[in-house]
Amino acid sequence: MRIADVLRSKGSAVATITPQTSVAGLLTELAVHNIGAMVVVSPDGLAGIVSERDVVRALHRRGADLLTCPVSEIMTSLVATCSPDDTVDSLSALMTNNRVRHVPVMDNGRLVGIVSIGDVVKTRMEELEAQQEQLQAYITRG
Repeated sequence: MRIADVLRSKGSAVATITPQTSVAGLLTELAVHNIGAMVVVSPDGLAGIVSERDVVRALHRRGADLLTCPVSEIMTSLVATCSPDDTVDSLSALMTNNRVRHVPVMDNGRLVGIVSIGDVVKTRMEELEAQQEQLQAYITRG
């Protein structure tokens, strides 16, 4: 299965923020959208990604003053991305190798979606269920 199929199923909406957004603003947006990471965009395009984990680690190091700092101070700038034509299996390997849970989907330099580890697991579960149904149908037909 391709990433384009995953996006067709889950939708391509991506919650984004700017590098200047405060960490407090980021936390508000994460809560409002009930998500664990946000893509950071600037006028030049993809600037980074920032997750709940980034906030927790930075809070541990810097304390509550972090909440007024811009997201650019804690975001990951070197972002692992994928394309709509990539397979879910290749994305799974990318996530494992880079130890990331959220991967922006880029198409010709444009942000067209985001895929989380939860989306990958859901896709694999659906594939396994379909295989099981096919096997059961094959066995019962004898």
